[in-house]
Amino acid sequence: MIHYLIVFLISMVPLIELRGAIPYGLSFGLDPLFTYALAIVGNCLPVPVILFFVKRVLLFMQRCRVRFFNRVANWVIEKAQKGFQKVQKYAALGLYLFVAIPLPGTGAWTGALIAAMFDMKKRYAFLSIFLGVLTAGVIMSLITGGILGGLSFLL
Repeated sequence: MIHYLIVFLISMVPLIELRGAIPYGLSFGLDPLFTYALAIVGNCLPVPVILFFVKRVLLFMQRCRVRFFNRVANWVIEKAQKGFQKVQKYAALGLYLFVAIPLPGTGAWTGALIAAMFDMKKRYAFLSIFLGVLTAGVIMSLITGGILGGLSFLL
């Protein structure tokens, strides 16, 4: 039971997200479908909060007198700008593809950050991110299942 909680929590961690949660769960022999669903829910849970509040928080941090906050805010904004260049041409479809490709730094957190910083319509952004997370979850499940299945002879 604790491993399911860990899957849920890992899926909410920026940069790791479900790309780490699904392999973790499957490596412990957890039910693949439940692991997938739990990772999806955990990964999507922070998205509305990011969409509605991150821009205000980052702008506050940029104006703050604490240099550490300035640096963090500037780093996050630069990351969003780099991601936006990849997404900009295709808008919602671009955001979906950006989130769906299971590479580090292309998940729901970064997708929501991009959408918030560049004022994408929230309902389209959430739908694109959600569909991207579903797709990334399928890809990670298939990759992890294939790797674990291929290594089962060692067990």
